[in-house]
Amino acid sequence: MYIPPAFIDSDLSSVHATIREARLANLVTATAQGLISTPLPLFLDETEGAQGVLYGHVARANPQWNEPPAGEALAIFMGPDAYVTPSWYATKRETGKVVPTWNYIAVHAYGPVEFFEDPQRLLAVVTRLTNLHEGPRAAIGAEPWAVNDAPEDFIKAQLRGIVGLRLPIARLEGKRKMSQNRNAQDRTGVVEGLAASANAEDRIVAGLIPK
Repeated sequence: MYIPPAFIDSDLSSVHATIREARLANLVTATAQGLISTPLPLFLDETEGAQGVLYGHVARANPQWNEPPAGEALAIFMGPDAYVTPSWYATKRETGKVVPTWNYIAVHAYGPVEFFEDPQRLLAVVTRLTNLHEGPRAAIGAEPWAVNDAPEDFIKAQLRGIVGLRLPIARLEGKRKMSQNRNAQDRTGVVEGLAASANAEDRIVAGLIPK
């Protein structure tokens, strides 16, 4: 990923936070058949390895797990993003020398992907993913769904239809493009413009721009 110096996010805790907050990742592998990409939820186990390990699963019918990857796999995580109009810049009024851009947060995680079929490991991954995404429902007074709410035989049958994946992170690239390359007046204009947007994600980005 191309990362100009102003936008590098090299803080491991910040990069891990982006991974945890992303609702969906894209797993990309280069194979003899070409590039293959699968959108899927992944969870990060920070207790394994120096930079953590990613876990998830793909459908057994998905050819990605059966095609040997050439080199490392890539997991792409996207954080909040927003279009930035040059109309918000003070510089527009002063010189007119401005263009549109996009603010966003992204993390690329690289490593040797491993696929596995062991039912107990699969159950553990599915259970952790389920608990991770069902957990917030308890905060709004709803009863979270649990894997063991379904009949055991049914779950066993479902597990036969998927393949687990483990990706030990060998290297991480973090990019946080939040108008850091603009002057304070331009950043203020961007914050005010995004904060007034009807789009909820625009308002989130407004809160991430450094003052």
